[in-house]
Amino acid sequence: MTDRDLVDEVIEGWRAELPEAATVELEIVKRAGRLKGRVEEVTQVVLGRYGLTYAEFDVLATLRREGEPYRLKPSRLAARSMLTTGGTSNILQRLVGAGLVEREPDPADGRSSWVRLTPLGVRRAEELAMETTRAHREMLAGVPPATVRALADLLRDVLLALGERAEDEAPAPR
Repeated sequence: MTDRDLVDEVIEGWRAELPEAATVELEIVKRAGRLKGRVEEVTQVVLGRYGLTYAEFDVLATLRREGEPYRLKPSRLAARSMLTTGGTSNILQRLVGAGLVEREPDPADGRSSWVRLTPLGVRRAEELAMETTRAHREMLAGVPPATVRALADLLRDVLLALGERAEDEAPAPR
């Protein structure tokens, strides 16, 4: 028998009490949740040193990934960060106050604006990206590289099957 994890104990309990609930789907949900929690823990340690939340980091990282001039319209930024527009507005206020982003009017559309990283915001986004990458790599250091790659590919397959596609890709016919 292979080593057991905490989820195996949960499944064992359900198998004894309500066997219909002891499903492979429950195993997936529980293990994905535990992995998400572990990732959030190590990420928050890094972000805490900078006094930022995960959502704030996500906005900075999204803008940095855009490349120069590191800017997006607020609605596009919200969509790419997977945040609500209202939530993004509050985050932007905090980031503007911290000097990490700035809002500038769109000369082509007086009703619209751009959100852009400041030079400090670019540096901070890069620092955070590298520090969180190191933290995640350290967290997964005990997992064989082939297993890490296989897991990443399997998770993509699952998300695609659930309908999550890149923005520029048409949804698969159902």
